[in-house]
Amino acid sequence: MNNDQEFVALLGTKGGPAVRPGSTMPTSSLISLGGQQIVVDCGLGVTRGLLDQQVDLRTLKTVIITHLHSDHYLELGPLLHTAWTAGLKTPVTVWGPDGLQDYWDGFYRSMIADIELRQSDEGRPDLAGLVQINTLDDGAFLDQDGLSITAMRNLHPPLIDTFALSFRTASRHVVFSGDTAPLPALVDFARDADLLVHEAMLQPALEALVARVGSTDDRLMNHLMRSHTMADQAAVIASDAGVHALALHHLIPSDDPNYGLSDWQAAVSPHFSGRIHIGTDGLRIAL
Repeated sequence: MNNDQEFVALLGTKGGPAVRPGSTMPTSSLISLGGQQIVVDCGLGVTRGLLDQQVDLRTLKTVIITHLHSDHYLELGPLLHTAWTAGLKTPVTVWGPDGLQDYWDGFYRSMIADIELRQSDEGRPDLAGLVQINTLDDGAFLDQDGLSITAMRNLHPPLIDTFALSFRTASRHVVFSGDTAPLPALVDFARDADLLVHEAMLQPALEALVARVGSTDDRLMNHLMRSHTMADQAAVIASDAGVHALALHHLIPSDDPNYGLSDWQAAVSPHFSGRIHIGTDGLRIAL
């Protein structure tokens, strides 16, 4: 893979699981680095997003799920099944928090009639034998062909097993914050990275978001405030870490017509002087 093929693609950039006419899709990403392509999170729409990036699903090898909120893993099972029906014959390694195996086992059982029929009627390989679920924890967990990946627990209550990710080769460093409240430890974790992909909320738009969702008490707002990061806070972290570029991802909200690119830019630009990318579905960021 040439350097011009090294990139991060933000496949779905919406924070939260709900979709509406005209909205963006929930969270998923693709990182192409060191000759390898890795899917990070599998929110609704990940399969379509990969196809839009010209990914051959038969080549799927590695998937990482950062935490068990549905907007990050709802479509993992359908992605794996669809890759299998497209002709996948080689193993796929999936890394994710404790509990992800239960999801996969449940999905597999729900599709067993179709899976067994296709194996017997079409001669497809054993799907169960192609998928390996590994439990993600703090520390380095993958090192192959010059690419190393490290996980660090972030701050996304009430969940405990929720992670930021660092991808390194000899010449590149990319960090995903995952869903997190402002996390001082992320400054060192992302130190001098080529790109920090950080979740972000736009504070002036939150009241309207909560009203649109139909929340009848303070629980949703309380969750947002204690479990996520404002855009300006993400910019400060990026600046303190000395990263070269910042991409805002998992936008809350991403689909309010009263707030757009200029609002996100205004929240970030006073605090970060590097290159800024405001996430949109399908955005490909060259490294």
